[in-house]
Amino acid sequence: MPRLSFGTWVEDAVDWLQSNLTWIFDFIKTVLGGMYDGVNAVLGGGEPLLVAGIFAVIAFWLRGVIPAVATFVGFALIDSLALWDEAMATLSLVVVAAVITIVIAVPTGIWAARNNRVSSALRPVLDVMQTMPAFVYLIPGVMFFGVGVTPGVIATIVFAMPPGVRMTELGIRQVDSELVEAAEAFGTTPKHTLTRVQLPLALPTIMAGINQVIMLALSMVVIGGMAGAGGLGEKVYAAITQLQVGLAAESGIAVVILAMYLDRMTGALNERVSPLGRRAAAKVAAGARRLKFAHYKPGTAVAMTGVVVLALVAGGLNIAGSADSKTEQADSANVGKGQKINMGYIPWDEGIASTYLWKEILEQRGYETGITQLDAGPLYSGVARGDIDFQTDSWLPTTHKDYWDKYSDQLDDLGAWYGPTSLELTVPSYVKGIDSLEDLKGQGKKFDGKIIGIESSAGMMGTLNKKVLKEYGLEGEYEVVSSSTSSMLAELNASIKKKEPVVVTLWSPHWAYGKHDLKKLKDPKGAWGKGEEVHTVAHKGFAEKAPAVAKWLKDFKLSEKQLTSLENEIQNAGQGEEQDGVRNWLKKNPGLVDKLAPVPGGAGGSQQGKDAGKTVNMGYFPWDEAIASTYLWQNMLEDRGYKTSVKQLDPGPLYTGLAQGQLDVQFDSWLPTTHKDYWNRYKENLTDLGAWYGPTSLELTVPSYVKGIDSLEDLKGQGKKFDGKIIGIESSAGMMGTLNKKVLKEYGLEGEYEVVSSSTSSMLAELNRSIKKKEPVVVTLWSPHWAYGQHDLKKLKDPKGAWGEGEQIHTVAKKDFAKDFPELTGWLKDFKLSEAQLASLEVEIQKGGAGKEKESARRWMDANPDVVAKLAPVGS
Repeated sequence: MPRLSFGTWVEDAVDWLQSNLTWIFDFIKTVLGGMYDGVNAVLGGGEPLLVAGIFAVIAFWLRGVIPAVATFVGFALIDSLALWDEAMATLSLVVVAAVITIVIAVPTGIWAARNNRVSSALRPVLDVMQTMPAFVYLIPGVMFFGVGVTPGVIATIVFAMPPGVRMTELGIRQVDSELVEAAEAFGTTPKHTLTRVQLPLALPTIMAGINQVIMLALSMVVIGGMAGAGGLGEKVYAAITQLQVGLAAESGIAVVILAMYLDRMTGALNERVSPLGRRAAAKVAAGARRLKFAHYKPGTAVAMTGVVVLALVAGGLNIAGSADSKTEQADSANVGKGQKINMGYIPWDEGIASTYLWKEILEQRGYETGITQLDAGPLYSGVARGDIDFQTDSWLPTTHKDYWDKYSDQLDDLGAWYGPTSLELTVPSYVKGIDSLEDLKGQGKKFDGKIIGIESSAGMMGTLNKKVLKEYGLEGEYEVVSSSTSSMLAELNASIKKKEPVVVTLWSPHWAYGKHDLKKLKDPKGAWGKGEEVHTVAHKGFAEKAPAVAKWLKDFKLSEKQLTSLENEIQNAGQGEEQDGVRNWLKKNPGLVDKLAPVPGGAGGSQQGKDAGKTVNMGYFPWDEAIASTYLWQNMLEDRGYKTSVKQLDPGPLYTGLAQGQLDVQFDSWLPTTHKDYWNRYKENLTDLGAWYGPTSLELTVPSYVKGIDSLEDLKGQGKKFDGKIIGIESSAGMMGTLNKKVLKEYGLEGEYEVVSSSTSSMLAELNRSIKKKEPVVVTLWSPHWAYGQHDLKKLKDPKGAWGEGEQIHTVAKKDFAKDFPELTGWLKDFKLSEAQLASLEVEIQKGGAGKEKESARRWMDANPDVVAKLAPVGS
């Protein structure tokens, strides 16, 4: 039969949905994420033992004294295992998924019970939902919603839905038909028959279905952990992939405690809400002769009072703790200011080491971090979507080639931090006669015909199967066993203990070469290819979101010695203690945090200047380079302990204010031409602190689509094309005088063109409007200016030199400035910015928008962390 391309059809459908219904998926993700965050904030926000007490009171209300004590002991055990946050995250996911499932399942079951056609249509759908491997639900979940809580919730809802629907339908159908007929005979409406007869009698069965929904939801925690849902599932998944028996046992116990609690409580809830359940409970209580106190259950009002009191105490402690943490955060160096950075990693040793290293560094710098372990596929998908900000373990160009090719348009490569690496097959040194890949041929029986591999998704596994085995004639003789990195290492360790032959996939660097005596099999044919580089990969736009972090990551480098020692320190720290291992390693490498993540201004970024406390009054007129330089210096001066004030003025009032001493300094004097008149008038009361940028140029500019106009000479006779207008800026600007008095006259343009005085912003608005309409326009402009980066423009040549030579941008201060601010005077005399620096600063401020100039300048400083130390050095 012909091959049925069902999978291809599904992929096409998914692609279409991704392209056309993104807004729906974003809405669902926002709603489910908000529900989860709200529930988790309630469950995980309080003091663990107080929350455990609330759970115990609920158990006391539903089941009695002994279950209440067992509940408190169980949750206290979870807290003692340091798994409280993870347990509450898992419980939150289960609660959200179960509530949504029940809200959908119960009405659907009622509908199916009352309509045979609906029941017949639903049955195969429920069969598919219940029997489809749950892992399958994660694939579209991750593709539509990214990694995180949402795909876990969606997969849980789909998987847990069938028993809720089936048991609701079954319970209603099992109600004695004679009772239903009697109700109808007495004139009961269908609605009241359902609510007053069928549902009360079916409630035990419906509650059993709800119990199964909750249990199935809890069974999905591990699968949810694979999609980055966090909680105990992530811990169990980490234990599985890293073969950490202790962590698996601890996480498993926590899951069992949650499961037993939810099972017993939902079962007991039936006794409270069902008439039949209450009757059965009353019989049991009446028949109890011994230990009557064990069967005592408080009334609802008493239990509710206990819950409210404990909740208020827990909430109060939580608020107090938050206030303390805020105070502590405010008192510490805080580059990140609480910004959340999400990291992901594949459970490979260098990935674990580098990720936890950056987790520690970022937290020291004031960032809040999230960290998620994922397989390579969901990890790259999560980074591409922006759910994860960056990951530090991209092996390129070979191992992760497929993922890079698939997602490269949505990713930014921040560069390699380690390399070159090498991929290899490896055997223990006691395996004699096997020193090269060529030696493996004909020796398959010695190794039981197996090569122990790692994750099937890893690129090196593809290279091994498609190229290495073929190149050395090993196909058919050896089977490559896909497992996980931890399983491969466990097999290697077990074989070495037994002195058995084994061949495994491995790579350099790896701590296993330091722990065991191993041989890398030579590759004389170069089938593995050249060594790779380990890259840091982030989502598009990450550099704009966190410029300082992006800059740090671009400069990130570790030597083989550093990486190996870090991996060994983490290995020594043990499972679940990776960050402690990093901290121990950093103690042995003092100064490394400052080297890898220099704060704004470097090591001296937060040092105060000699004149700290003095107030510097700065002024500027609204030209881009003036705005940029002024707010840059405002940030730097405040970093150095100065106080600042900033005022925007026109050039005339600004120079007057400087000359009268009402202002201290301004950074945008264009000399010797543009501001010549102001300088000549006030120079006896001013101080020129020197040029910080230049040479500049003044020009008339047209859009590139205006053909035949390349020079000022070409404007003559073309006045009608431009409606006889040249769009200028402020009439007070010196370049406007030069244009009117010299440029127009030199090129014979007087009378043909009118120079329209406006403002810089109005000129740019007219330029932007004309470009959108593809209309001819000629404007005054100057270099440097961000408009040349935003639009495709032509500077009109000036063969007669009418504009004069390029100018310099000077810092000009009041006359006694050097006396009042000796330290700052030295800084400003040495102040320089390159064209690239100024352009990038102006662009950052443009992106930030009006009113955010100071914050935008700070972002630029974060992305250029050495700028404060260089421009405003503090002497020792």
